[in-house]
Amino acid sequence: MRLLIIFVLMLSNSFASDASDIKNLVINKELKNYSDITFLNIKNKELYLNDYRGNLVLLNFWATWCAPCKDEMPSLDLLAENPNLDNLKIFPINIGKDTSQKSLTFFEDLKIKNLEIYFDSPNTLAKKFKLRGLPTTILFNKDGLEFARIIGSIDFNDEKFIKWLSNFN
Repeated sequence: MRLLIIFVLMLSNSFASDASDIKNLVINKELKNYSDITFLNIKNKELYLNDYRGNLVLLNFWATWCAPCKDEMPSLDLLAENPNLDNLKIFPINIGKDTSQKSLTFFEDLKIKNLEIYFDSPNTLAKKFKLRGLPTTILFNKDGLEFARIIGSIDFNDEKFIKWLSNFN
């Protein structure tokens, strides 16, 4: 039993140390539960975050005028095709009040091929999540609870990040 406790402590410390090396990653001390989280697809159809329980979910908030968003989007696109994260659902949500065409052009210019475009719902997720800047990425566990955020840009293809994220897949 003592050996099991030591193993669990070592394992949890390795997760923590892996995460501490990841730029802009903030791990929640307590899981956060949100109700009625909705966003829109490019055809203006409303999607519900709760429909994706059982999956690891990444909401990435961006805008076409955001230079750091432009820098990180290609690595987010590559993350979507990572075979080690097959249970990961990625929703890049444009909160910049950009038109569908402007958003499509943004994706085309960056050669984004694995992601779809989503938009903030009229409920304004930026307010609900208390976003302070762009880009911001919020991570939800399989129970639909927020467990971490990335405030600012990140290289989603970073090996340390992928290894850390795969612990939740």
